[in-house]
Amino acid sequence: MPASFLDFLAGGLLQFGWGALAIYFLIATQLTIFSVTLYLHRSQAHRGVDFHPVLAHFFRFWTWLTTSMITKEWVAIHRKHHAKCETEEDPHSPMYKGIKTVFWRGVELYREARSQREDIEQYGKGAPNDWIERHLYTPHATMGPTLLLFISFALFGFAGVALWAIQMAWIPFWAAGVVNGLGHWWGYRNFETTDTATNLTPWGVWIGGEELHNNHHAFPSSARFALRKWEFDIGWAAIKGFQAVGLAKVLRVAPALDVRPNINVPDGDTMKALLAHRFQAMTDYQRNVIGPALREEASAAGAKLRALLPRQLRKGLVDDGRWLKPDAREQLQQWVSQRPRIRTLVEHRARLSALLEARSQNAAESLHNLQAWCHEAEASGIRALQEFSARLKGYSLQSVRA
Repeated sequence: MPASFLDFLAGGLLQFGWGALAIYFLIATQLTIFSVTLYLHRSQAHRGVDFHPVLAHFFRFWTWLTTSMITKEWVAIHRKHHAKCETEEDPHSPMYKGIKTVFWRGVELYREARSQREDIEQYGKGAPNDWIERHLYTPHATMGPTLLLFISFALFGFAGVALWAIQMAWIPFWAAGVVNGLGHWWGYRNFETTDTATNLTPWGVWIGGEELHNNHHAFPSSARFALRKWEFDIGWAAIKGFQAVGLAKVLRVAPALDVRPNINVPDGDTMKALLAHRFQAMTDYQRNVIGPALREEASAAGAKLRALLPRQLRKGLVDDGRWLKPDAREQLQQWVSQRPRIRTLVEHRARLSALLEARSQNAAESLHNLQAWCHEAEASGIRALQEFSARLKGYSLQSVRA
């Protein structure tokens, strides 16, 4: 206990040293990260996991106390991000708003998005609407951080005020800035999704697993973000721990892909697997069809690949230059048009992508279109395309234990 008023101002009631303060800070900020990634994101926004009411309410209380974010608003803004990803309506796309804006002014973009009340109502359905939400958490959202400020000062003195200030900036910086900004601008990609989402690191530890952002955009409803053997998602580890003691129930994880041998014609199992793994299919196409064709073109021309086609344009081939500047996109299109073999592969990829994105209500029609695509691919005379088609026909889903 403090011996004097000055001691109280310096160290509060607990008089913690710097080591103890650092431990408290790491625990408190990790709880905030978990409240966002486990509760707001994986549970409320995407329904990938359910938590025991006691644990769910702890997360909701901690979010109110440390961020002042309202569950319905966060859920709605994030769902809109997925629905309108990389368009002018995306609440925080670096492609349209600029990386500097999203990285440094993510909080302003969040406030702007929460002011769109029609969107909040449209995308926020299913969020908590009980008595405490209506009478405390929503109408008095800023009361939580204010209460935390007084608690921090009482426990730790002026050092607590400093820690509180850093806590207030924690989610705005790491979530609104790093994940929303860098997670669509820099990193590696396991899946060629229709947006620019990237994985910042294969070890999602510091910000709860949100580092694996490309994986999440490939399978948004999956409660598990780590999808490769070398990846680690600390948020998933926490979910498994809660599940072991009966505090969590996993509802969805990304389905595993199996490839059956000797399938002559795509069937219903093929179609189901392709719809679930359409981004994996497009990734396989890029790596096993387009990539080898580019290297063969370079070899035939007696040039290195980077001289034949600059890296920026090679990346643009993934999506027909959608994210390139107009002059670079035109340059890429001219380059492709001058190479019949590459043009054929690009056209086949565009047709396959359109087929998978169409999601026709007529399952028989979709399957017929896929069968026609495979037949034409095998008749193309291009070995890599033929081998891809043969593998594609064997796609199927295998059961996954959560």
